[in-house]
Parts: sequence; structure tokens; C-alpha cells
Amino acid sequence: MALMLRKAKGDSGADNNIFWTTMADLLLGLAIIFMTLFVLAMTGFTQQSVEQKRHQVEINKELIKNLKDANIDAEVDPMTGDIKISDLELFEVGSYNLSRKGKAYLDKFVPIYVNTIFSKKELSDEIENIIIQGHTDSQSFSGIKNPDIQYMKNMELSLQRANSVASYMFNTKFDNKYNPKLKKILVVEGKSYSSPIFTNGKEDFNKSRRVEMHLKVKKLDITDIFFNEIQHL
Repeated sequence: MALMLRKAKGDSGADNNIFWTTMADLLLGLAIIFMTLFVLAMTGFTQQSVEQKRHQVEINKELIKNLKDANIDAEVDPMTGDIKISDLELFEVGSYNLSRKGKAYLDKFVPIYVNTIFSKKELSDEIENIIIQGHTDSQSFSGIKNPDIQYMKNMELSLQRANSVASYMFNTKFDNKYNPKLKKILVVEGKSYSSPIFTNGKEDFNKSRRVEMHLKVKKLDITDIFFNEIQHL
């Protein structure tokens, strides 16, 4: 009887070993699967990032060409599409009201800008925001000595200028089908003199006073790509 009990115990140990061996194989298999999925997801993430950037650069090149063909003076970054427009093109000194020259400029600029960036669905679907930023130089307002008040006065002016440009955009003759999309993604910011432009170590007041336009594209989500790979297994 004792011998039989010892044998039974021995058999139980063998079963346990089989169980743990099976679990170890299963966990190893799952680890390999998830590592494979991770590599696939990262590869897809990289490919989509490259494609997104390629579409953006292509639109930027087209925008630069279209503005040049229309003889519109604007500084466009060929990689990001960021645009700098001198306030001399848009406003009288110290004012946030668009000048006659400024309205004429936007009448030409805005339709080209809006129609170009929305012309390719591959990019337009990825645009999260169009950000219009107003910037001032660091020169002081007359009669104000407190630097904090100076900064906030310039903040107010920069925000009002950006808002003036944004408001006037809807008076221009861009393709009306883009109107709802533009309303959803348009953002206005005032930057005061927080980002001055320097030339030879000194602030260039003319260049510091400007309006900038930025395209913010949606960030790709690695988790979306990861779970998409799982669904296709």
C-alpha cells in the first residue's frame, strides 16, 4: 500500500511538470506573437509617418509655387509649411485694423492658401488645426514703464491682429466647400514679443512684427496600428 502511494505521488509530480512545461510554451508563444505584432506596428507607424510627411512636403512645394506665380510675398518653410507675413503687409503701425493694402493682400493670399492645403485629401484629413499667430516686436508703448504691462499690451495687440486676419479670411473668395472645415480647425493665438527675430545679434523689429500661420497635423497613434495588426491575424 505504501509503495502504491509513493507511486501515485510520483505520477502527480509528473503531471505537474507536464502542466508547467505546457504553460511555459504557451507564454513563450504569446511573447513571440506580441513581439512580432510590435515590430509590425512600429514598421507601420514609421511608414505612415513618412507618408504623412511626404504629403505635407508636396503640398508645401505646391503652395510656394502658387504664391510665387501670384507674386505674393510670404516666407514659407518648405518642410513644415509654416508661413511668416510681415505686419507691414497687413497693418498700420500700432494698429490691429487691416489696412487697405492688408485686405488686398489677404484677398489674394487666402484663396491660394486654403484651396491648396485642402486640395489633397491625404493631407486635409490629417490637419488638426490651422493656427494663426500674431507677433510684435519688443519696443515699448509710450508712457508705460512696467515691463509686465508692456508685455501684456503687446499680447493684446498680437492677439487682435491674429483675430483680424482670421476674421477677414471668411470675406475672401476661397472655395466655399472648405468653409465648414476651416471653421472647425481655425485657432487664433497672441504671442506678444516672446519670439523675436534677430539679425546679426540684434532684434529685427520689422521682422519681429509679423503674422504666422501654422499647420498642425494629427499625431499618429501607435496603439491604433497595433490593434489593427491584431485584427488581421
